[in-house]
Amino acid sequence: MHNKVVFRMAKAARSAGCAVIRFNFRGVGQSSGEHDGGKGEQDDVRTALEYARSRYPALPIALGGFSFGSWMSAKVASQDPGVERWVGAGLPVSRATFGFFDDFKTPKFLIHSTHDEFGDRDRLETVFAAAPEPKSLEWIESPDHFFAGALDEFQAAVERAFRAVP
Repeated sequence: MHNKVVFRMAKAARSAGCAVIRFNFRGVGQSSGEHDGGKGEQDDVRTALEYARSRYPALPIALGGFSFGSWMSAKVASQDPGVERWVGAGLPVSRATFGFFDDFKTPKFLIHSTHDEFGDRDRLETVFAAAPEPKSLEWIESPDHFFAGALDEFQAAVERAFRAVP
């Protein structure tokens, strides 16, 4: 929740007029619980989603995430027809399976570093190609997963994704 990429995603979403909720997954930082290999972490996303819906009932719901958070939020968004868009950054396609993208109908906005060590470019393009429309993929020239040297460009891309009409 406190790394520079997540902070910049939240800042971009706020600039786009979104209400933002950031949280740590179970067992991260000072949160309670233990890592659950993705099952419990999807529950963490659902809990945040329920809170957002109760706190902001008149606003449309979007989910976003970075790295592991992009994977977990994508899994939840792909199963929840009430999510109007998903913005993912640094999707770790080299470390996980993404077969569910084939049926992921929610509008998808992917933002990825050109040299992401956890998201091979060819693998990401294969996952992206299999996903149904609407979808968008934006590459940010950067030497690593954390968008080093390109955080301003990254933040602008995230803001565009939250403002875009799906």
